Amino acid sequence: MSSVLDQRPAPAAAGPRPAPPRRTRVLALPEARWALAALVPFLIALPLNLLGTPAWLWGPLFAATYITGGWEPGWEGLKALKDKTLDVDLLMVVAALGAAAIGQVLDGALLIVIFATSGALEAVATVRTADSVRGLLDLAPTTATRLVPGGGEETVAAEDLRVGDVILVRPGERVGADGQVLDGASDVDQVTITGEPLPVAKQTGDEVFAGTVNGTGALRVRVDRDPADSVIARIVKMVEEASETKAPTQLFIEKIEQRYSICMVIATLAVFAVPLAFGSALQPALLRAMTFMIVASPCAVVLSTMPPLLSAIANAGRHGVLAKSAVVMERLGQVDAVALDKTGTLTEGTPRVTDIRPLPGSGLDDDGLLALAAAAEHPSEHPLARAVVDAARERRLPLPEALDFTSTPGQGVSATVAGRTVQVGSPARLPSTTGRPASAAVAELEEAGQTAVLVLCDDSPVGVIGIADRLRPDAAATVTALTELTGRSPVLLTGDNERAARHLAAQAGITDVRAGLLPQDKAAAVQEWESEGRKVLVVGDGVNDAPALAAAHTGIAMGKAGSDLALETADAVVVRDELATIPTVVALSRTARRLVVQNLVIAGVFITALVAWDLIATLPLPLGVAGHEGSTVIVGLNGLRLLREAAWTNTARRGAA
Repeated sequence: MSSVLDQRPAPAAAGPRPAPPRRTRVLALPEARWALAALVPFLIALPLNLLGTPAWLWGPLFAATYITGGWEPGWEGLKALKDKTLDVDLLMVVAALGAAAIGQVLDGALLIVIFATSGALEAVATVRTADSVRGLLDLAPTTATRLVPGGGEETVAAEDLRVGDVILVRPGERVGADGQVLDGASDVDQVTITGEPLPVAKQTGDEVFAGTVNGTGALRVRVDRDPADSVIARIVKMVEEASETKAPTQLFIEKIEQRYSICMVIATLAVFAVPLAFGSALQPALLRAMTFMIVASPCAVVLSTMPPLLSAIANAGRHGVLAKSAVVMERLGQVDAVALDKTGTLTEGTPRVTDIRPLPGSGLDDDGLLALAAAAEHPSEHPLARAVVDAARERRLPLPEALDFTSTPGQGVSATVAGRTVQVGSPARLPSTTGRPASAAVAELEEAGQTAVLVLCDDSPVGVIGIADRLRPDAAATVTALTELTGRSPVLLTGDNERAARHLAAQAGITDVRAGLLPQDKAAAVQEWESEGRKVLVVGDGVNDAPALAAAHTGIAMGKAGSDLALETADAVVVRDELATIPTVVALSRTARRLVVQNLVIAGVFITALVAWDLIATLPLPLGVAGHEGSTVIVGLNGLRLLREAAWTNTARRGAA
């Protein structure tokens, strides 16, 4: 091996790293500042108004609410009129002004605050996703060590690398570009790209990806892709594109806003103009028109939608599921297909010892074999070594001191324990065991989807230890519940190998398995299902899941070990990593959607009755306001039913019963 692989990096070789990108502050957004500027005077004026203080105390404060919270939606609505579009935002401003014109200043101000706050929340969600996408670029190193003819090396910006360049990746460094290993051996942690929970042994001829972390060995890598076309760069591009093209599902009220808005404006003008044409006085005509504007205003319609969805969000939040908006809660109830990630989603994401098999004639029992292997592995930082040591600690086994410890990347470790040479590592890289009981044990464990670790003592096999990423306890019940809710069995999408994926899928009750997928493959599969008319729910936890989460109809991220990008790209987050809450929140969303329809019917009946009364007879303004506010209270309380604990039905447990 070339001597350059043994060189150690100079302190300044990597150069100064840029400061990590800061999240955009909420108050840096103009929508958030205007919403706050509207909310503060409203909260001050509200008790003053309710206590009956003079109008000069609360009047200017409500005026400030109207101006700060209403000017932007009003201006946007006026611009929309140029495109012959009339939206509810403009209608809300007009209704608020109409309410103020006949003395209902508080109602109008409340309407303004609701819409200003909603716009601010939407802006915050959008900028958070953009921040997380920019932060993903930090996974790729800013510099790389390029080897030059004559045996020298130079530090260059990673973006300046070209196809055919040869780079040196020292232990602990991130790989600077996608390429092929020319020389060296190491274990590379590529969980950010493929989702595999364990480092992958790399040697000459193997492919490596930019942004993955090199282990204890040094690698010489030939650059095979331009940095702008690396897997990590494509992840960024796909997330950006999917986030831009995936329009949020319109809430039901927004789907009818055009017709409702136009009809209301025309009707209000007619209620005002027709009596005037027949000789009515101006004041009675204006009063009738303003009363019509109040009783026909969509306040109850707006509240028909928000309380059920917001109550569902609050209830789900109490149980560890954070939906990022009311739109997300609505979308969750529409899903009819589910795609699940493997590592960290269906599984716990941490390798654990699952099987201990001492070989006949070794003179060891389970504890003796585990203690011997753990003693040798104790100085190692490899995830498999940590799993062995953790298992020994759980059993409270005493570990003898290990001397002369050595670690060979891709092969294993060696140490002297109690005067005996102990080797622990890959069966394929340690001395041959063909024809021995060890071979059968290794084959059996690997067939079961486990990683087999061979233990040798003085060059003789003494046992095999099986290590695997364990299935979550509630995984099978969750799969059953999701199947009942959607009518389809979930699909497993994973970057892990086929054998391990199918073995785990069988335990969870999943039959459709797509293994060995890169991030773009996962996103392509989701996009294919979406093009067929399915509304796909994707559940994942890693950077490699982000493109699929962004491309899906709805994405849910597992919160505890989830990457920042997955958490920001997803529409909802399972904070406590309880997989069973996913079918529950889907069922809760469907209940919320049913309540929305109920509320719309209630609001429609009230509006129709009050409008008919105002047009056919003379509806007293106080009675019109009472009816309007009464319908608003009724639909609001109906939506708040979802705050009850009984609304949270654990469908995963019910499906397992």
